[in-house]
Amino acid sequence: MKLETDVVVVGTGVAGLFSALNLPSDKQILMLTKADAESSDSFLAQGGICVLRDENDYDSFFEDTMKAGHYENRKESVDIMIRQSREIINDLIDYGVDFEKVNGELTYTREGAHSKPRILYHEDVTGKEITSKLLACVRELPNVKMMEYTTMTDLIVENDACVGIVAKENKDDAEEMEIYADYTILATGGIGGNYKHSTNFPHLTGDAIRIGQEHGVKMEHLDYVQIHPTTLYSKKPGRRFLITESVRGEGAVLYNKNKERFVNELLPRDVVANAIHEQMEKDGTDFVWLSMENIDKDEILKHFPNIYQRCLEEGYDVTKECIPVVPAQHYFMGGVWVDSDSKTSMENLFAAGETSCNGVHGKNRLASNSLLESLVFAKRAAEKINKMYQAD
Repeated sequence: MKLETDVVVVGTGVAGLFSALNLPSDKQILMLTKADAESSDSFLAQGGICVLRDENDYDSFFEDTMKAGHYENRKESVDIMIRQSREIINDLIDYGVDFEKVNGELTYTREGAHSKPRILYHEDVTGKEITSKLLACVRELPNVKMMEYTTMTDLIVENDACVGIVAKENKDDAEEMEIYADYTILATGGIGGNYKHSTNFPHLTGDAIRIGQEHGVKMEHLDYVQIHPTTLYSKKPGRRFLITESVRGEGAVLYNKNKERFVNELLPRDVVANAIHEQMEKDGTDFVWLSMENIDKDEILKHFPNIYQRCLEEGYDVTKECIPVVPAQHYFMGGVWVDSDSKTSMENLFAAGETSCNGVHGKNRLASNSLLESLVFAKRAAEKINKMYQAD
């Protein structure tokens, strides 16, 4: 079965959706996703999205990102992300995204490894707020068709250029589809489905990485995997529930088995995760305690209602007691190598979001840079494709 379209986008997280919204309206766009459109990790992002507050914030934002990434970041990409951040926030607001405000003014919070508050948020479900609004806007576009429960199985390559993908519906009797397109954008998310303990959806297994490698597409830093320090400890199988870094940014502290603090909670994620692992080994425990005792109950219910409710379901009232937390696989900093316009090493093939590696995050991602990075470079991919169409 053969299909033809102008652009095919694989993935319906923020990177895939935002690229579709910024592609030419006179081009036919086919989007496909391995599960339902809402089952992307973008929906799960709790904390928020970074933004450059003003020019005086540039140096510290740049330094915070570089320091968290162990100075292995691509400086050009970091600069692009920071410089375009306000434009992206304005775009999101235009699409109906509702960020927390006080007296009509945007309010900012702080997370680990940030030297000052620069993070916009919507309660503790920022990813859901952004992604759901973008998805609703994409669904209204007459030039976009979306195929759910459809998996990419290969790239179609002719004369060393990508001319589309091979895909198959997730049914036993489904036949393979050859989808031909002028341009292909890979936005398939991360690799968490390959791990026993992960905050990711289990169907996110790095498909674009594996398929790209088979065709000689350049990769970068495939060993750069981020472990999030605090996920709710559970013996139940399946995805781990994330306890956002914003909780620690607002004053939550980590305790050992004797309820003693053992680490500066606002250090970069990898440092905190390592400290927790060392403490668990020392204590002979499977978790450490996270206490929100320093946060007012009203603030918890207002800022972290989702966390409050989920912990309650597990038998913990965060306004009255500590909760058990453990590190888990969370984010992939490596992936398909791309340039500053999200173009891969293969002609007509682009990648954006967690699938790609544009070097912004270096060896370790700074909190709340993921949504911003995905949106900035998805838009740049779309704009580059616009220019390529215009040049034809």
